[in-house]
Amino acid sequence: MFRQIEWLFFDIGSTLVDESRANEHRLLDAIAGTDFSYEQAWAQAVRLARQNIAHPLKRLGLPLTPWHSEDEAVYPQAADCLAALHRRYRIGIIANQSPGTAGRMEQYGLSQYLDLIVASAEEGLEKPDPRIFEIALKRAGCSPDQAVMIGDRLDNDIAPAKRLGLKTIWVRQGFGGMGCPLSEMETPDHSVNGLGDLLELLG
Repeated sequence: MFRQIEWLFFDIGSTLVDESRANEHRLLDAIAGTDFSYEQAWAQAVRLARQNIAHPLKRLGLPLTPWHSEDEAVYPQAADCLAALHRRYRIGIIANQSPGTAGRMEQYGLSQYLDLIVASAEEGLEKPDPRIFEIALKRAGCSPDQAVMIGDRLDNDIAPAKRLGLKTIWVRQGFGGMGCPLSEMETPDHSVNGLGDLLELLG
């Protein structure tokens, strides 16, 4: 299945970077001054995530409080995984991110394995808009059938990539990884539980 693949495109949040502490921080901020306990709010957020609801705080009537990027941490396996895959594939990023993605990738020690970064803040487009995937493909100089999209979100990563003809791998981490495919377009070609499994699949 991967013989003709030349490019691997990764999402960042809950794919290469662990956002669990940042999500916990945001939830604590959101319930401040409310009747929600942390345990109640977390249980409800998980329930909604399993129903493919992308913004559970809004559904709970809670404010979407500021994101604490200082709580993010690169997954321990990320650098080794990318280093191994980069020996065989070219690697790009397609991600919804605040400005400065390239700098953060360098801080995380991942930039040396990346051949291309296409991020929403710099492009003025956000996934699932297909144009951000088309920009990445054009800059990479590859056709959709030569590329794989790897991410945690069925709605933002898997479905739009499949519509364009990319192969897809769902990394079941974070809130996005709790979902369930509800259509053919949301059904990934493969799913893995983490970067170690991804390396075994692609390596």
